[in-house]
Amino acid sequence: MNTLFRTKTVEQSIRDTEEPEHALKKSLSALDLTVFGVGVIIGTGIFVLTGKVAKETAGPATALAFVAAGVVCALAALCYAEFASTVPVAGSAYTFAYASLGELVAWIIGWDLVLEFALGTAVVAVGWSGYVRSLMDNVNWTMPEALSGPDVAEGFGFDILAFVLVLILTVILVLGMKLSARVTTVVVAIKLAVVGIVIVAGLFFIKSANYSPFIPEARPQPSGSGLDAPLIQLIFGYEPTNFGVMGIFTAASVVFFAFIGFDVVATAAEETKIPQRDMPRGILASLLICTLLYVAVSIVVTGMQHYSELSVSAPLADAFKAVGHPFYAGVISFGAAIGLTTVCMILLLGQTRVFFAMSRDGLLPRFFSVTHPRFGTPYRPTILLGVIIAIVAGFTSINELATLVNIGTLFAFVVVALGVIVLRRTRPDLHRAFRTPWVPVLPIVSVAASVWLMLNLPAETWLRFGIWMVLGVVIYFAYGRSHSRVSNPPRV
Repeated sequence: MNTLFRTKTVEQSIRDTEEPEHALKKSLSALDLTVFGVGVIIGTGIFVLTGKVAKETAGPATALAFVAAGVVCALAALCYAEFASTVPVAGSAYTFAYASLGELVAWIIGWDLVLEFALGTAVVAVGWSGYVRSLMDNVNWTMPEALSGPDVAEGFGFDILAFVLVLILTVILVLGMKLSARVTTVVVAIKLAVVGIVIVAGLFFIKSANYSPFIPEARPQPSGSGLDAPLIQLIFGYEPTNFGVMGIFTAASVVFFAFIGFDVVATAAEETKIPQRDMPRGILASLLICTLLYVAVSIVVTGMQHYSELSVSAPLADAFKAVGHPFYAGVISFGAAIGLTTVCMILLLGQTRVFFAMSRDGLLPRFFSVTHPRFGTPYRPTILLGVIIAIVAGFTSINELATLVNIGTLFAFVVVALGVIVLRRTRPDLHRAFRTPWVPVLPIVSVAASVWLMLNLPAETWLRFGIWMVLGVVIYFAYGRSHSRVSNPPRV
């Protein structure tokens, strides 16, 4: 049992980053990290979830739901900021868990992140493909059905656009983090410009009557059945409500998914020039910017059109059509397509850094922990995972599997918050450039909030997540435990 919970000291983690063949190149600033954070957080959520939640769950109070979800993420972000500045090593929650909670927990969270980032990248690539095909249809360019993906084609279908996108982004990541940061900066600037145009233009079409009532009267949420029902309903018999004050919190469990991604910033800690200063700034600044944008967009769209009339699939675009300005629908589709490019790239970035860190620790084959002699990037896992994810994105219809990304993220939040409490007790001597305030109260609240949102996910999602975790534990005992460098330190 002692070997299962052996920890890897912070000092050893940092020493491992100094080995020439296994060291990542430091090239990122606080601005780069903020851009990465904004680039991965703002995706389809801001263009789609707003309408669905406003119409079905919260009404104009959707803005408050975004605030509530933002607070939950901020609690986790404060915990991530302390770890990322104290243990500036690739791997994010995996590395943090290894330093505080032990090897088995670290493996479990690393295996969880592999699923989260890989599936997230595939989901986003497929979504990007859909937006691009929509833009192509606007100019009468049509893709052959056989190359439009399994959701579109009858019989065999391969999504060539999603496949090519992932391969191109893989090449960019292999060529270096600075190039990746520059590409992301340009794309994020375009994305923010589009969001800004939507907000400013929409202000001229707001009608105050659409905000009445701001918090619609509460009503029972349609009951799920079997594995489709939220786990909290099956265990405790609690039935969430739509609208009303409690409806705001129900909506928060949905719009939370629009914030997924800020934790990816922590995976780049090892490639940051001054991580002790810049990691907290990058994580917290990107989360604040995105929360403000989400609140602004939700206020505008519910003011332009009554919440009961909003479109679920394309609320912003259809709201502009409803007020006689269809031009903006094309602008929004363009912004969504551009935005998803950075989301896909940064999720792939996070995936490769976690895989690299696990390989460097011996829990996965060390072959994958060698960096490129010129570019200083983990090119082997990047190429391997990029090709695999490209194939998955090309052949797979994702649908409900996307919820696995959400439960994986929340699980990581729980582990990081607990890790802060444990490391404060076991290593009070460590220098912490950034300290999470109000420990242990704030991390405990963060755990409670994350668990609450997890319980609102369908039981089917929990079942699939459990199967993936069991598979990971089997691999750990079959390979990782015996090859761990903590139990088999290199000879000096």
